[in-house]
Amino acid sequence: MASWVVRTPAIRDALSASTGRMGLVLFGLSIGSMTGILASGLLVRRFGTKSVIAMSTALVIAGISVLGVATTIGSTWSAFAGLMLFGLGMGCSEIAINVDGADVERAENRPLLPLLHGTFSAGTVVGSLLGLGLTHIGVGVMWHLLGVTVAAVIATVLVLPSIPGGFGVEHRGPRRGFGDATRQQFVVWSERRVVLIGCVVLGMALAEGAANDWLALLVVDAHGYSPTAGSLIFTVFAASMTAGRFLGGKFVSRFGRTPVVRTSALCTALGIVLVISTSQPAIAVAGVVLWGLGGSLGFPLAISAAGDGGGDAAMRVSAVATAGYIAFLVGPPLLGFLGEHFGLQRAMIVVVALACCAAATASAVRPRPGN
Repeated sequence: MASWVVRTPAIRDALSASTGRMGLVLFGLSIGSMTGILASGLLVRRFGTKSVIAMSTALVIAGISVLGVATTIGSTWSAFAGLMLFGLGMGCSEIAINVDGADVERAENRPLLPLLHGTFSAGTVVGSLLGLGLTHIGVGVMWHLLGVTVAAVIATVLVLPSIPGGFGVEHRGPRRGFGDATRQQFVVWSERRVVLIGCVVLGMALAEGAANDWLALLVVDAHGYSPTAGSLIFTVFAASMTAGRFLGGKFVSRFGRTPVVRTSALCTALGIVLVISTSQPAIAVAGVVLWGLGGSLGFPLAISAAGDGGGDAAMRVSAVATAGYIAFLVGPPLLGFLGEHFGLQRAMIVVVALACCAAATASAVRPRPGN
């Protein structure tokens, strides 16, 4: 994912796309991701997490390679198709991984989801550093993304045999169809606590998604930074997210979920305000660090909170994760359309407002008695 993010300015230039047209390209990612997210519950129950991860990883790899070719031929619709494949694979895998992660966390009785999400952020650091180096030496987008494709194929072949099978399969009772699984997710949202947790994850996931898709372009277009500097700024953000997630478990154990989530949301809002309100490099970098550190814990801690309590915890986790990925993936294209009319800096005010809403509803992530 980072390989795509750090090259967005170059991809935008190769496609000769306006901000609004880039929003349309990003909509391919949203369509694919939403399809994958909505289908993931049924697929996991039918085939298990290992099969879903294998299938979805293949789709992600295919999507990134199509995107690389699209930039060479300058085809907006090919880029749209590549991101749609990418999103379909990502949407399918992320829900299954979060459901399993919540189960492992409950079994271990200690906060592990921030660490799990931290490995995702660590991947964005590696990918963004690679993209930064290749951008600096002038390697074309196609060769960059095709190289990443080859590396991903090798990594997948090496890792998949080590993933245990059998998790997530529905062994008892009649198998539920897609409509039944979708209706059950809507029933989960009748719980007030789930709705409030959804507000937290909505704001925090949008903050992360907005940075992934627009931070590099924001500093390049609004503040006049070079594409290389834009990639470096995103690397700072990714490193801050990674640090926050690897270290966050200690803060959660000491202070509890609610204070950590509330503080994180307010730091996110402050960081975004600093980034959009100044072109001074030192202040902008400080804002990016606050944005990354603040945005690192809200999503995983909301997933942990959804898994608390009895009943169908897996369904609650799936529902909240779905809300998060809707914000993470659908929100940024909508910000693009707002940016086309009002400018990206003003569009980011929406993210600030939702981060403040996350802070206001943070009490919903407080552990239930007995957890």
